[in-house]
Amino acid sequence: MKHKLITFGRIIRSGTTNFIRNLSLGAAAIAIMTVTLTIILFSIVTNATFNNSIAQITTKINISVYLNDTVTTQQVNTLMAQLGHLPAVKSVNYISKDQALAEYKAENVGNSQLLEAIGETNNPLPASVQINPISLNNIKSIKNFLDKPQNLQLQDPQAGTSYSGDRKQAIDQISHATNIIREAGIVAVIIFALISVLIIFNTLRMAIFNRRDEIGIERLLGANTWFIRGPFVVESILYGAISGLASVLIIDLLFVGSASALQASSLGLLDIGYANHFFRIHFWLLLTLQLTIGILIGAASSIIATRRYLKFKSPK
Repeated sequence: MKHKLITFGRIIRSGTTNFIRNLSLGAAAIAIMTVTLTIILFSIVTNATFNNSIAQITTKINISVYLNDTVTTQQVNTLMAQLGHLPAVKSVNYISKDQALAEYKAENVGNSQLLEAIGETNNPLPASVQINPISLNNIKSIKNFLDKPQNLQLQDPQAGTSYSGDRKQAIDQISHATNIIREAGIVAVIIFALISVLIIFNTLRMAIFNRRDEIGIERLLGANTWFIRGPFVVESILYGAISGLASVLIIDLLFVGSASALQASSLGLLDIGYANHFFRIHFWLLLTLQLTIGILIGAASSIIATRRYLKFKSPK
């Protein structure tokens, strides 16, 4: 046990020494890994912010199905029960003609002409079923259910549903934009992660080439495989750890440097104020996550690289 600890300590010291010695060579690897981890961290914060914004938007969006005056109570109850069982539906409410009229009057309390006009008629407003979706992405499935022939018969042909026209276009654009941004973030992370691995491969290949004589002597002296590979793994882990710290520092400086502009600002769905808040309350968790991802990328890359390149360096 003591021998293993001594060997492990030597591997750590040797890896740290190699890291310092090859710092200029590993600068590119650290830079690319920092970019990769910064994109990952930014994607996490952005995704959390989008989810918060979408949750707020979703609570304000509903689909109103306007009913024919001839629809019976039993038909309404059947429709509401079927809607309530749809996976995409959060809740269903019935708005009677009298409730619709009361709400209309409350919304137009300052417009005497509209109130007088509707007061002269026999309540032209239809009853409706108000549907609150769980997610914006599932609204189309609700619309498909409502477009079934048996359900269309219950609807007022002149009113239809509120999920149409400009309202439908706006909701669809929000849903589409969030999906595109998430997919773009995933693609960017994958691309930069692959670039990081390739650069670490080249960095280790150069380091192995520079130490080929030393590695040959170690093999002649009977050093096992992990004693030779270990320092390179430690070196790459240090690349990943420093990159993880740097990525968190970059995002932190971004928020600190723009603190005055972030108080109540937002860019479309990206509520920057909430993003800053999310980053602060999850700082240590995000730091741990970044360090873990950086270390895993570095360790995995170095293990694969040393298996590939060191096997050709055995002395003749």
